[in-house]
Amino acid sequence: MGLHPLEFSECYLDSPSFRDKIKSHEAELDKTNRFIKELYKDGKNLINATKQLGMAQRKFAQCLGEFQFEYIGDAKTDDEKCIDESLQEFSAFLKNLEDQRELMMRNITETLMKPLEKFRKEQLGALRTERKRYEKETEKYYSSLEKLLNMSSKKKEPQLQEADTQVEVMRKHFQEESLDYVCKLQEIQERKKFECVEPMLAFFQTVFTFYHQGFELAKDFDHYKRALQINIQNTRNRFEGTRSEVNELMKRIREAPQEYRQTSPISFEGYLYVQEKRPPPFGSSWVKRYCTFVKEQKILHMVTFDHRSGGKIGETESITLKSCVRKTTDVLDRRFCLDLDITDRPGTVLTVQALSEDDHKFWMQAMGGKEPIGHYLTRTYSKERGIDAQLDDVGFSFVKNSISAIEKRGINDQGLYRIVGVSSKVQKLLSLMIDEKSDEVDLSASEDWDVKTITSALKLYLRSLPEPLMTYELYKEFISPAKGGSPESRIQAVHCLVHKLPERNRQVLGLLMKHLANVAAHSKQNLMTVANLGVVFGPTLMRPQEETVAAIMDLKFQNIVVEILIEHHEKIFTDAPESCPLSPDAPVLSAPTRHSKKMSRQNRPLAVYNPQALDIQNVGDGSSPAPDETSMGSNESVSSQSSSASASEVNMEKSDHVPLNASLSSVSNRYVRMHVCEVRSSANRAQMKMISNYVTSRKARAVYPCEAEHDSELSFHVGDIFNGVTQSREPGWLEGELEGKRGLIPENYVEML
Repeated sequence: MGLHPLEFSECYLDSPSFRDKIKSHEAELDKTNRFIKELYKDGKNLINATKQLGMAQRKFAQCLGEFQFEYIGDAKTDDEKCIDESLQEFSAFLKNLEDQRELMMRNITETLMKPLEKFRKEQLGALRTERKRYEKETEKYYSSLEKLLNMSSKKKEPQLQEADTQVEVMRKHFQEESLDYVCKLQEIQERKKFECVEPMLAFFQTVFTFYHQGFELAKDFDHYKRALQINIQNTRNRFEGTRSEVNELMKRIREAPQEYRQTSPISFEGYLYVQEKRPPPFGSSWVKRYCTFVKEQKILHMVTFDHRSGGKIGETESITLKSCVRKTTDVLDRRFCLDLDITDRPGTVLTVQALSEDDHKFWMQAMGGKEPIGHYLTRTYSKERGIDAQLDDVGFSFVKNSISAIEKRGINDQGLYRIVGVSSKVQKLLSLMIDEKSDEVDLSASEDWDVKTITSALKLYLRSLPEPLMTYELYKEFISPAKGGSPESRIQAVHCLVHKLPERNRQVLGLLMKHLANVAAHSKQNLMTVANLGVVFGPTLMRPQEETVAAIMDLKFQNIVVEILIEHHEKIFTDAPESCPLSPDAPVLSAPTRHSKKMSRQNRPLAVYNPQALDIQNVGDGSSPAPDETSMGSNESVSSQSSSASASEVNMEKSDHVPLNASLSSVSNRYVRMHVCEVRSSANRAQMKMISNYVTSRKARAVYPCEAEHDSELSFHVGDIFNGVTQSREPGWLEGELEGKRGLIPENYVEML
């Protein structure tokens, strides 16, 4: 049973059971007081611990935001750009979360800590004062009563009456105090039920609001996360291909280093040991210097550098060369030496020593010495493999027959073009097919040649051509648009360049791209998406004349060019380009990133339970936030250089550098935007319309294309004209009308008229 009620009538009897009931009530309130004090202390500790967590999270976020990835080469793909920006996105996400947490803790202080402490001090504290007064009055009354009862009856009557009167007054005062105290006791017993619990309700409402806020942020972040997963997977795929090519190049250079030594018609460079003569009896010393010889000016720049001294670079000395003569060993007992006649110092001969016989020959050749000139060897696939592949009628027939057989027999084979055939069978088939009697081989019906042998032979044929199908001459021009620009500008540039190819090259390329588009259309079965085919055929169809690590780093852009050719083969190979405004050397302007798009809940205030404001909050227009509309967007390699990594693209078995069986779920093959899709409430849109009534509207023209990521945004093409353009409340956005629809426009995608 709970506490006994305190009857007012018992205040007049003041029985032992009544006093026992009062003690029970007092003990319960003492327990409540201790509970609140302990809870307040723990709440303070919780707030301090949360502050420490927030500080650590913010420091972590700051560390993320300050770091920048460096990249190799002169450009990054859109995938790499998004990966570079991901740390800043993560940092902003954490900071936003900590802002919400900080707001939560402030609200906890206001809604929980202060109300509880106020109840403890004002109610329980006041009751303690009342209790002391009640005990004091009790002591005073009963002391007076005992004194009165101990008075002698022999006292005079007036004295006895006066004493009776005083005790009666004190009795009434005591009973009034008792009534007040009992009333206060029971009032606080009832009040504590809501005075303690209501702040707790507000506390949990605040906590749940914070976690719901995190849930909403996570929903917004999910779009960015999935798109970033695709960027990471695409970058990993390209890394695998690049790593394989780099390892192959390293292996070839290790086997024949002199064949790959970089030479230039402008200069030659390397280490030489320079003889420095000293006066007798000190003789001479040999100092290692890194030398660069500029052939046209005949100037030799020498920099002192010793790896053993921590790699400290010394001063640079430059001399002008008059002549170079090989120094024989019968004159100087050192090999690989040259005598340099210097114009700057008439009569002075500088003796230098090369590092090897081959190095000696290269320096002699560069400086115009009399030794026989060594030859710089260039590797080609056809010489390496002993295959005389030509882009003639026989080769064209082989390509057509191979494509026909592949589409008839193996269009749905998993890992098509990715799984390679046995090398000996592949070379045998290719040798037969490029022979004049190739018509005798029927690939469509013959069971002697499996599909992977045919696909490997087709790739080997394309690699073995004396010049890649997309030519050395146009290599840099093809790569350039893939490194930047809008999707339309990339397609237009590639379209123009394809029509600069020789007729036969364009025919074969068009036939191959049509076939690869058909292969990609069956990617659910064969797992070869456009991105995977780009990785396989990028280095097959285009490569630089000189193989270097820098050139291999452009593999990812080769893949992008091939993806453009596959996805837009009908337009590129069917229609002639309308105009080709950009010259090869013209700078390519990148489409602006829509970095102004941030999570819509970033600045949203945290909802707090406030019992005193319930009536006010219930008065409104009744509008509720619009439901979240987070669309995956689309994914197209032309736009983002990040072709989709569908569920079949990851963890392919190693061959031709393309991973298979991707862990990512199926993703649409359209554009993927790397910034978080914003969720806007109907109230926000109403505010935008209100603002637009006060701003003079203007017209604007689109300078970049854009595909809407939300129903409140507009999709448009280059050149579209917007009417009624006004500034939006959202930073970085405008509001305008296009074809009867009004919506948001990225400010950096248009120019005002």
